[in-house]
Amino acid sequence: MVALSECKDSNKISTDFPNNYIWDLTFFDKRVSITVIEHINEAHKWAEEAHSEGLTIGFVPTMGALHAGHRSLIELALEQCDRVIASIYVNPTQFNNPDDLKKYPRTPEADLLLLERSGCHAVFCPSTEELYTSGELPSQWDYGTLSHSLEGYFRPGHFNGVLTIVKKLFLAVTPDKAFFGEKDFQQLALIRRMTIDEQLPIEIIAAPTIRESDGLAMSSRNMRLNPEERTIALNISRILLAAHRNGRSKTPSELLQNATEALSEVKNLRTEYCALVLASNLQPVKVWPKEPCVLLVAAFVGDIRLIDNVIIS
Repeated sequence: MVALSECKDSNKISTDFPNNYIWDLTFFDKRVSITVIEHINEAHKWAEEAHSEGLTIGFVPTMGALHAGHRSLIELALEQCDRVIASIYVNPTQFNNPDDLKKYPRTPEADLLLLERSGCHAVFCPSTEELYTSGELPSQWDYGTLSHSLEGYFRPGHFNGVLTIVKKLFLAVTPDKAFFGEKDFQQLALIRRMTIDEQLPIEIIAAPTIRESDGLAMSSRNMRLNPEERTIALNISRILLAAHRNGRSKTPSELLQNATEALSEVKNLRTEYCALVLASNLQPVKVWPKEPCVLLVAAFVGDIRLIDNVIIS
């Protein structure tokens, strides 16, 4: 465990999954004080010291390419916990598309600076060798519709990788609370379920989707959009937010049909799915229930896959 300004050599790249950051910490000077943790035993020590002082720990897992949405999670964690630690790790086992993994944006220096300026106390930046044994495959998780519908259907194996890495990070950091954005709604539901089933003493906190000033849901993938593609992508949030305004004034089938047709009319936008489901279990909505529902969309702009959703209360 080292202070950022003291870290000399973090250039650890996995031979199995050559996707980790190449850390060039000479970018920073001694004014930067965030603690960088590279090893699991150091993460344990950091957490044990905080807990021994009676302090609570909030955890924000990330894959880097940080933006204001991540900063909002850090700020929420700081409101609720005494110490906050983030992680930066691009997890290869959750990418079912190798090209998507290769193109995933990596901005390590900017990421660490954002965390430090947000007040985050520490960041866990492990190598793949630290988290996975050679040849290790992700664990298998089957939570029925939660696992296999929507993202689970179109990205086979994705959630096995997500839950595997989240559990590994939870066990390394041992937080009291972990913070996730609602933009990844299905992922959030699965992490809640896994945490309960594995009897991990961690409270999962959901935070609302943070949007750009024009309505686009904040995502690390947005930085890959050129101006023309961004204009196309804005239609996703426009259509979803219109559905949110209409709410339950329409029947579920009308609301879904209107959104689906509107998406299909957008030139150069390829919709993968548009679904209206119960927020609790992702079952399709036929009639309006008492509980909240969620309208979810996944769509491609060029080769960039974007997801977004709105809650229909």
